[in-house]
Amino acid sequence: MLRSRLRGIPMPRRPNIVVCLCLVLAPLARPWVARADAPLPEPRKVTSVEGITEYELGNGLKVLLFPDASKPTVTVNITYLVGSRHEGYGETGMAHLLEHLMFKGTPKNPDVWKALQNHGANFNGTTWFDRTNYFETLAATPENLEFALQLEADRMVNSHIAQKDLDSEFSVVRNEFESNENDPLNILSERMQQTAFLWHNYGNPTIGSREDIERVPIHRLRAFYEKYYQPDNAILVVAGQFDPDKTLARINELFGSIPRPKRTIDPTYTVEPAQDGEREVVLRRVGDVQAVGCVYHICAGSHPDMPALDVMEHVLTADQTGRLYKALVEPQLAVRVRGSAYDLAEPGMLEFLAEVRNDKPLAEVRRIMMETLDGLARTEITAEEVERAKNLYAKQFDQAMNDPNRIAVMLSEFAAKGDWRLLFLYRDRVAQVTPDDVKRVAATYLHPTNRTIGMFIPVKSPDRVTVPPTPDLASVLKDYKGREALASGETIEATPEAIEARAARGTLPVGLKTVMLPKKTRGQKVTVHMTLRFGTEADFKNRVEAADMLGSMLSNGTAKRTKRQLQDELDRLKATVRVNSAQAGSITVSGETIRKNLPATLALIAEMLRESNFPEKEFEKLRKRQLAQLEQSATEPTVLASLEMRRRMVPVEKNDVRYVPTVSEQIERVTAVKLEDIKKLHAELLGAGNGEVAVVGDFDEKEVAAQLQELFGDWKSARKFERIAMPHFPTKADLIVIDTPDKQNALFGMAMNIPIRDDDPDYPAMMMANYILGGNANSRLINRIRQKEGLSYGTGSRFEASSLDRTGSFMVFGICAPQNSEKALTCAREEIDKLLKEGVSQKELDEARKGYLDQFKVSLAEDRRVAPMLARQTYLGRTMKFTSEQLDRIAKLTTDEVNAAARKYIKPAELVAVRAGDFSAKTKTSEPEPDKDEAKAPDKATDAKQPVAADKGA
Repeated sequence: MLRSRLRGIPMPRRPNIVVCLCLVLAPLARPWVARADAPLPEPRKVTSVEGITEYELGNGLKVLLFPDASKPTVTVNITYLVGSRHEGYGETGMAHLLEHLMFKGTPKNPDVWKALQNHGANFNGTTWFDRTNYFETLAATPENLEFALQLEADRMVNSHIAQKDLDSEFSVVRNEFESNENDPLNILSERMQQTAFLWHNYGNPTIGSREDIERVPIHRLRAFYEKYYQPDNAILVVAGQFDPDKTLARINELFGSIPRPKRTIDPTYTVEPAQDGEREVVLRRVGDVQAVGCVYHICAGSHPDMPALDVMEHVLTADQTGRLYKALVEPQLAVRVRGSAYDLAEPGMLEFLAEVRNDKPLAEVRRIMMETLDGLARTEITAEEVERAKNLYAKQFDQAMNDPNRIAVMLSEFAAKGDWRLLFLYRDRVAQVTPDDVKRVAATYLHPTNRTIGMFIPVKSPDRVTVPPTPDLASVLKDYKGREALASGETIEATPEAIEARAARGTLPVGLKTVMLPKKTRGQKVTVHMTLRFGTEADFKNRVEAADMLGSMLSNGTAKRTKRQLQDELDRLKATVRVNSAQAGSITVSGETIRKNLPATLALIAEMLRESNFPEKEFEKLRKRQLAQLEQSATEPTVLASLEMRRRMVPVEKNDVRYVPTVSEQIERVTAVKLEDIKKLHAELLGAGNGEVAVVGDFDEKEVAAQLQELFGDWKSARKFERIAMPHFPTKADLIVIDTPDKQNALFGMAMNIPIRDDDPDYPAMMMANYILGGNANSRLINRIRQKEGLSYGTGSRFEASSLDRTGSFMVFGICAPQNSEKALTCAREEIDKLLKEGVSQKELDEARKGYLDQFKVSLAEDRRVAPMLARQTYLGRTMKFTSEQLDRIAKLTTDEVNAAARKYIKPAELVAVRAGDFSAKTKTSEPEPDKDEAKAPDKATDAKQPVAADKGA
């Protein structure tokens, strides 16, 4: 979990008799309206740490302000200190279900999704064990900030928690629940947690029980809302570009007038007793990969032991050097190992999991895993292992602090553990961890009697561990000051014109094209994106899979460094670099670092690209990982459905490089790849003669240009590059039904090819037609299939067009319960027909256009999006002027143009349709076909180790 320690929705109401009776009798009766009789007390400054300042309002609301003018975005995040830990008997999943209903609207904001979408917000809500949070990131304007603040103040106390909304949302949440049921490894993780915790709610998945979700009475849900969604149980964070004084004053006006409730929230008091023996759970389900894992009880996230436990988990699972990695992955007994240390408000858990192919002995893997864990405290923990973990954390922390929007959401996790300042205290504690600390926590917690073992497919003497109590954070953090805040960057308007004015383009003598965008950034961050293009169609005949594996192999070791040493050097440089094969004939490199480490990072990228030694062991590991993924996907509805659709859309012969192979054909092809094939591709084809590199951030343009010439100036491919063209293939209408037994989540979709390019006059109009149909969170498909019918957790549409070939595609997709897939597909067809027959209205176009343009503006504020955009435009011979012109065309679109484009290109008679799921007789009759006005479909359960999120679509 050290690797992910620093990480981060749906819909309105009419009250029924039960709800009204609850409102009359409830001591916290609502709705609330602002008081105008008495002056509000001034916000009280509590503390300030590294640029983040805490205030408290008179009603108990805590406010954190984190101003940063370097990026023209602002994030508003509100965290309520309630999660699945606070749920009572029969209420599992209530916190998460309430999160969904918070998007159903208020009298003042009747359509939350639409309002957020119209403001171009990147928004979501997530629920976890100890908290629930809602955030929106918007372009930094006074109007947008005012909108976000009034929205959160309004729905804190005025949300519709109504029976009709609960009825419709049941199916959405069940659909979310059931999508997780398709992954046996996630279910194994849940089962281990449920077995490990006999009494504490940490044993219950945040998504809850299907039975509780379906049966929760509305009055209990409303009481839960009124108890916990109050100012004295919330923390509001505003981060980004804003005026702190004006914002604080406005927050006090909007939130400060909400009265402090008279009720009190009693702290949870259930303590999990010391485990009195090893427990075991065996899971048997349809699947293609075995797994074995275990869970240990550990301390609360705020306890001083937690950083050492995190480091210990990294010592055990780190790629290349981890003890479990060496014991299981290196000898090819397991495909991968992973670990997670849950740092929660109260004593939590430590989990390890190994994925094993079916031809390997699961019992032997279990034996080695347990021996490795049991023996850790008796072995030497090296300073190098500890330093590696600490460097990784330090890099991740610094990268996170460079992005206030990310920090705004991250603070939710630490606030939920007791105090937001734990974010910085935890960093300090990690920096102080020693090998002896790791050895001590291993001896304390890694006892067999403190362990629950889980096995997925095939098919212990009292030694109890008492977990220390949660620390008194008030005394621990009483005099804590933190470190000096990072320096802010400069403000640049997020427009194509402003970006183009800064961009400098050039071409190295070897042929590599460059585009540089120097600017001051927070923490002196620099983003790099590079694409190398090579070979011809003939070069990749029978070598497509080898070309696909080439990118991954380039970061597996060089003539100077092993794979582990490469990663250690990247961590030391606080750099992240990813090398991938985008498609046959291209390699992409994306990276992020800081100004002073940019030269060393670029040198390391050049070393990976030019001096890879292609280790045999790493090649075999890569092959086995790919085979395991393919074997697992052989029964996965989403994979099989999308694969079959693509095969119908690209109808070419097997020997064509564009051919889309089946899963079994992919397995055969990957098995046949030889390491020499990859080496030969690299030696014969790769070079810097055809490619582009974009650098965005805090750097010296001349110095970087000179270094790029030094690193790549003499690297020219011996063979020519010729792009592999993609012709337009007319699609033929078809219906494909794929049965996948024992998979409770299904996929439905339709697709067709379209003869269009992204510089065609019709392109902006067709793009907006798709955006209105299914390309945003307030689209027709979402409103019909998810909001009204309650059939799907996620649905939408996608339109794409090539920049070079006259070929594009249009697709509709969604997930649902198998028994609802036919109806969901019918609803999607009806919405397409309605779009073509009735067209879009002026109001609909205006709202969608505003949302799209605002959203695009937010993307232009993200360097990680701007860098590949600049590189791609350079390849196409374009500049940001092209983007500006496209946006201008969107701004001037008429409804006639949008409707004409939709009718011209979307041909229902040419759509290839697909349904994939468990369509057995048992599944079809397991749940009656829902009525039109009822909640209808089960829902997706997210990975038990991640916060459950009401995401905005597939």
